[in-house]
Amino acid sequence: MGGRFAALSAAAGAAGLAAAVLLAAVAQAAPSATGVDQRNERVCGAPAAGHASCHAIRHYGPSGKGKGGGGGGGGGGGGKPKSSPPPVSYGATELQQAYGLGAAAEAAGFGTTVAIVDAYDDPNAYADLAVYRSEQGLPAIAACDPELIEARQLGESPVPCFAKVNQRGEAGADPAASTSWAQEISLDLDAVSAICPNCNLLLVEADSNGILDLGTAVDTAASFGPAAIGNSYGASEFSTETAYSHHYDHSGVAVTVSSGDGGYGVEFPAAAGSAIAVGGTSLRQQSDGSWTQTVWGGSGSGCSAYVAKPAWQNDPGCPGRTVADVAAVADPNTGLQVYDSFGASGWLVFGGTSASAQVLAGVYGLAGGGASDASGLYGGGSIPFGSTNPALTDVTSGSNGSCTGHGRFADQSLAYLCSGATGYDGPTGMGAPAGTGAF
Repeated sequence: MGGRFAALSAAAGAAGLAAAVLLAAVAQAAPSATGVDQRNERVCGAPAAGHASCHAIRHYGPSGKGKGGGGGGGGGGGGKPKSSPPPVSYGATELQQAYGLGAAAEAAGFGTTVAIVDAYDDPNAYADLAVYRSEQGLPAIAACDPELIEARQLGESPVPCFAKVNQRGEAGADPAASTSWAQEISLDLDAVSAICPNCNLLLVEADSNGILDLGTAVDTAASFGPAAIGNSYGASEFSTETAYSHHYDHSGVAVTVSSGDGGYGVEFPAAAGSAIAVGGTSLRQQSDGSWTQTVWGGSGSGCSAYVAKPAWQNDPGCPGRTVADVAAVADPNTGLQVYDSFGASGWLVFGGTSASAQVLAGVYGLAGGGASDASGLYGGGSIPFGSTNPALTDVTSGSNGSCTGHGRFADQSLAYLCSGATGYDGPTGMGAPAGTGAF
């Protein structure tokens, strides 16, 4: 779908804690037909206590094979590599068009670093990224000078560069490899590249998917001075989560976090007060070339049971932190083209709020940095609830579950927590990017 895929095919030859608990109790997290179904598969399994799961969802055709044809092995399987991205998916050109970022993607991002935090190692990360960028018509990205990596000054690179370090900031001392997290890593790198092709990319690989290891990796990423840090993972809220929130609070760094793929319900670290929680949409191009978005049924949202409400949020139905803040494409049925060769089969399609979190990390990279939290999306708190931010695309339709209870006592004033609405709503926050003006 879209001009980029056609070109590629030709080139290839083919209420306080109590209120929050009540809201959680009445929630019916039931992603719609555009959520996880027989054609889509979560890349990572359910996490153990104290750990997080990646939020990537791989899309398959109705037959269970990759939509591009020619095989389509699973996360640890083989299959003949596909020579071009599958159809019904979006590449860099479409994403830039959909979010009004074409001019910025060409002119901005030089000298700016976007960091990505994931667990475990993808040995093929740089090689796969090079294939993606070449096929998508994006500029080549060099390996960062080792001296710049050691000095944590990637912004001094004369050309866009890529670096990979472990959670201590060391290059060449990678953690154990994982085919599941490698798919997540490929999605994340490709999504940021699509939005900010001139940005430096820093991949920080945590030793494990433990909450502490991932938080430590975020702190390390922040020490490199990036404009944004993209995080595509989460776990159900837990009573001691605020003890880990500081990992996602770095002055002048936009820390984007995926809101989750299970529909209505809150996850950590998306709930962290200074994190920019990113929900998901279904993105579709119309026959006239325009783009429309609706709430993706899997987008995580709701009222945190443990995190206090930030000063810049003013929605009335949640006395704590409300998720999400902003949104972008996450529906795996309108997913992103991704190239991955480590235990996978080449060109694949992925969705999940993993994708949306990294799209937003790229947008903050284009904007050049300086945002410490999501307050700018809300006009610093000055935009009244029910009013829109004119610098964002408001998403007003679709739902990710039920959050109003049932029967005649159902409180319909809470519907915004799980349904698209004018102005703020839980699944998509204040809306989706429309250029970089809100960032």
